[in-house]
Amino acid sequence: MKVELFIPCFVDQLYPETAFSTVKLLEKAGCEVSYNPGQTCCGQPAYNAGYWEEAKETGTKFLNDFSGANYIVAPSASCVGMVKNGFNDLFTNSNVHNKCRTLQGNIFELSDFLINVLKKDYFGAELEGKAVYHDSCSGLRECKIKEEPRLLLEKVHGLEMMEMKDTDMCCGFGGTFAVKFDAISSAMAEQKVNHALDQDADYIISTDLSCLMHLQGYIDKNKLAIKTMHLADVLANGWLEY
Repeated sequence: MKVELFIPCFVDQLYPETAFSTVKLLEKAGCEVSYNPGQTCCGQPAYNAGYWEEAKETGTKFLNDFSGANYIVAPSASCVGMVKNGFNDLFTNSNVHNKCRTLQGNIFELSDFLINVLKKDYFGAELEGKAVYHDSCSGLRECKIKEEPRLLLEKVHGLEMMEMKDTDMCCGFGGTFAVKFDAISSAMAEQKVNHALDQDADYIISTDLSCLMHLQGYIDKNKLAIKTMHLADVLANGWLEY
């Protein structure tokens, strides 16, 4: 199966190792991975800030960066949610309406693709410790992802998964929300991290690096004994032969 890889702009710039982990997982699952290095952003930052014309310009480039003939997979529920939902506001009844609908039907967040399309939940990953899973707002509410990451994490050798309190509540990032309402945003991050610490967790895992970046900032500032990891990096960690 050929898949086209969508690596969001902030992953490309700040967390390239997660992009490589995604490629490793897809190739181990038997996929031929294609990557267009000319891709940039889906337009979500501008869209969320109310700059819809600018978002439309960036979104149009996104539509042109992918063929529409293959599945598109991304390690970000937030960006996938933007394409699946936000693009309705930008491109419905436009001259790219049909192409937009095609790409919306083809794009998948990584865990959704692995579980529901490829039907694969085991990769021989190994990670020692206790972990909690954070349901990102976009993953849970826009992409309808809940069980998929948990099914994958259950198969990681050495990893004990626990459910933390209010796992489905926002971490406080929200893009520009964290800038405009920094005190509220920081308090929400504190609450989320404390819920994880209450479970004696070593890791907070999620499908969204935007959430994890926000939480890791709070963790680093307060020198706490816990770290964040993206799902793809967990699944590509310590592979065993099988």
